[in-house]
Amino acid sequence: MFEYQLFVDDFFNYCQFHKKLSDKTIKAYQIDMSQYHDFSNELTKESIWNYIEYLNRRYKPKTAKRKLATLKAFIHYLLMQDLIDYNPFDKIETIIKEPLMLPKTIPLDTISRLISFSYKQISLAGTDYQLKCAVRNAAIIELLFATGGRVAEICTLHSEDVDVLGGTVKFYGKGSKERIIPIENQAVLSILNRYRIMNKEEITSAKYFFVNKFGNRTTEQSVRNMLNSYCALCGIELHVTPHMFRHSFATLLLEEDVDIRYIQRMLGHSSITTTQIYTHVTSAKQKEIIKTKHPRNKLKII
Repeated sequence: MFEYQLFVDDFFNYCQFHKKLSDKTIKAYQIDMSQYHDFSNELTKESIWNYIEYLNRRYKPKTAKRKLATLKAFIHYLLMQDLIDYNPFDKIETIIKEPLMLPKTIPLDTISRLISFSYKQISLAGTDYQLKCAVRNAAIIELLFATGGRVAEICTLHSEDVDVLGGTVKFYGKGSKERIIPIENQAVLSILNRYRIMNKEEITSAKYFFVNKFGNRTTEQSVRNMLNSYCALCGIELHVTPHMFRHSFATLLLEEDVDIRYIQRMLGHSSITTTQIYTHVTSAKQKEIIKTKHPRNKLKII
């Protein structure tokens, strides 16, 4: 019997130092591999077949697919290292269909209200600390919408990643994949520049672009809390999350007839299949337009 467990730690090292996967992804891999080991100490076709049935009974399709993908990645590593000479997944049907979940977006007028409210907070700031917070919050909201960046990418930006003069932001996405997003809106560049000037020492010390009152990088949860607070204060009932700005960025660009391949690159998706989810959103939008705006609906035929 092949003792696959002997090579699991080597697989994690490969993921961390060769593939440059995030700590979060590696932790998920560790949980998944530990779970498979509890299920079976073999890597045979039969054990994997039974494992697929087990996943489908216990987990939702999205979770089951992820756990199966971890096992596939591990087996790919074993094959690549010549530790096994066959793929136990061969001739096993592993397609797990999950229900189509359309990404939640923010109406454009709601985004406008949030951005306007964030600038209003700047004008209402009574202390230097309140002013710094308000400028930072406005810059974060502007950047979420201007770039479609993930909240984790924005919170881990370094000073050199934000080029106000050149009008670009450099993100390091999943798998440390680098992408550069241009910013052509002067209001966005202006608030980023104002924030940088006001927090130059803190940014230099923390080595991150967005910093909190403790001199550390701004956390993803603090951005979520800020959005919740702003929505409550300006009467927005919709539960707005940072990721919804990303969905809105993609959907609104598609509605403006931007080529989906450009959107794919700006979002940092490895496969265009991931980006195509937004075409379903725009299709739903088109249906609503036809339903409410088509001139035929105004005709009264006797």
